Amino acid sequence: MNNATTTAPPRRSFAALRHPGYRGFFLSFAGAMMADSVEHVISYWMMFEKFQSNALGAFAVVSHWLPFLLLSLPVGALTDHFDPRRLIQIGMVIFMGVSLAWGALFLTDTLEVWHAMVLLTLHGIAGVLWTPTAQVLLHHVVPAEDLQSAVRLNATSRQLGLLGGPAIGGALLMLLGPTHGILLNAFFYLPTIVWLWKAPYSRAAAGQGPPRRALLSLSDVTSTLRRIGSHKTLLSMILLSGGASFFIGNAYLPQMPDFARSLGHADADLSYSVLLGADAVGALTAGFILESRGWLAPNPRTAMILAMLWCAALAGFAMSSVYSLAVLLLFIAGFMDLSFNSMAQTLVQLNAPADIRGRVLGVFSMMALGLRTFSGVTVGLMGAAIGIHTSLTFSALALIALSALLLVRSSKA
Repeated sequence: MNNATTTAPPRRSFAALRHPGYRGFFLSFAGAMMADSVEHVISYWMMFEKFQSNALGAFAVVSHWLPFLLLSLPVGALTDHFDPRRLIQIGMVIFMGVSLAWGALFLTDTLEVWHAMVLLTLHGIAGVLWTPTAQVLLHHVVPAEDLQSAVRLNATSRQLGLLGGPAIGGALLMLLGPTHGILLNAFFYLPTIVWLWKAPYSRAAAGQGPPRRALLSLSDVTSTLRRIGSHKTLLSMILLSGGASFFIGNAYLPQMPDFARSLGHADADLSYSVLLGADAVGALTAGFILESRGWLAPNPRTAMILAMLWCAALAGFAMSSVYSLAVLLLFIAGFMDLSFNSMAQTLVQLNAPADIRGRVLGVFSMMALGLRTFSGVTVGLMGAAIGIHTSLTFSALALIALSALLLVRSSKA
């Protein structure tokens, strides 16, 4: 197989937004991401108020990421066969149903632990139907030369949702209460469903016929993995993203109260909020600056170096005892996180063979998101044994070592 890396020519600033179709994609999906975040804010609050269960909180994290680990490849196979718009719509309908179910249980005061576990699991499944499928849909919305712009803007919209969701969720809690707030949130998914209904992007419109099977067999899996393994760019970017997910992911964010305490800010005041938001603000800054300047064309070695810089910033944060330095390092970490992750995803999308694109993106999603299921062990549980600062430092050093090995391998190829 030809292993030459496909790269895009120089791009204009915010190139993807120059396509009318992508503007609809960006706005509707940013709204869905915000709704996703709002639901977490309200449902997590109500679960804690009712059950006071740390175990249920841990289940919420596992149920969010485990479906990506188990179902990303099968969903990718479905995406290779069926219209991606319809699969995403099914995911959005499940999201809506989950929000409406939360609201009904809050209204009748009948929420039990098993209800919460079922709804959290359904929410995770809806996320799998949305995420890898949307990556495939991008190929029908923007041309290849603007794909990195679209991927980077999608990552930026995710950060907007992560920042705006808690603010809007908190406002809904205060102004409408949890019941009416989460019922209203269900309708925030509607714009995405409506846009996808009319959006003229499908396999048929692109002149692509479906493969023979929509469901995976063992030979499908082995064939897909074999083709990925023979393509150095696909393999290195999937391993890089998987390593980042496994060793670190975003597992340091739930541990932020412990970091804040060691920095002398144990109270839930503005200083703690700044610490929580620094990472997301750094990612937003990266999205806007890199898009406006057209910097960092997709290149495997650049992605590896950016990943190493991300690790260095997180290790520095873990070892820092100065609050202002810690905030700066978190900002840098957020900047590098968006930069290398969006570049890795772009390279996978550009190099994925068209006939198995959904399967390849399913593998990427399984590695880049599904392996976050275990980052709670590498950072969180190990932190309980040796200290959260040490565990994050060791995890960052482990990923630096993996990135360096991939960098050496790419230099020898």
